[in-house]
Amino acid sequence: MNTTVPKSALDFFKKLEKNNNRDWFNENKKEFKAIEAQVKEVYNAVLANLNKHDDIDKLKMFRIYRDVRFSKNKLPYKTHFGGSFHRTKPKLRGGYYLHIQPNNESFIATGFWEPAPADLLRIRKEFEMDDDYIREIINEKTFKSVWGGLVGDEVKTAPKGFDRDHKAIDLIKKKQYIFIKTFADNQVLDNNFINEVDHAFKAIRPYFDYMSDVLTTDLNGVPLIQ
Repeated sequence: MNTTVPKSALDFFKKLEKNNNRDWFNENKKEFKAIEAQVKEVYNAVLANLNKHDDIDKLKMFRIYRDVRFSKNKLPYKTHFGGSFHRTKPKLRGGYYLHIQPNNESFIATGFWEPAPADLLRIRKEFEMDDDYIREIINEKTFKSVWGGLVGDEVKTAPKGFDRDHKAIDLIKKKQYIFIKTFADNQVLDNNFINEVDHAFKAIRPYFDYMSDVLTTDLNGVPLIQ
């Protein structure tokens, strides 16, 4: 199994950025499919590593074709590879994402991109009741050195039903709970890249364990899953 991102992947996308049209892509589709097969092996290697310390039920690699129906950007092709790794639900929550793009725009992300309304309310209620545990996790020195700070879209003031002056409003007003780690091109092409990715994914585990516990219990700590 190939575990190194080929330089041809980044080179192809650089060319696609300048020739993002169907004629050029169709002329070079055979090259793309060969590169895609190599990169899929990298994603599968990441999956194998994850399953050594987590429980992933599937890997989803996204297609290169863009959905332009409702987008102002009518370019037909993505200029990156993307793939998500889904933890086994309902007991395990959160997910992992690997994005490979040239010009130092590659990154990995973990967390909660689009929590269901019920899950988002449960998370906010937890932080309203007690934000000490989550802050201890995300501010821990090693964790922070790997992932930096929590990011994600948020409401401007406070969600309906919550006090805008609450001491945890910085957490409560978020609509997403995500961590992102970026990589330069030379890091992506390095032989140790998938190990660096796995190291970061391992480091997120205390956050996932806590959030999974929150989302599988009620505010009294009673399990919701039998």
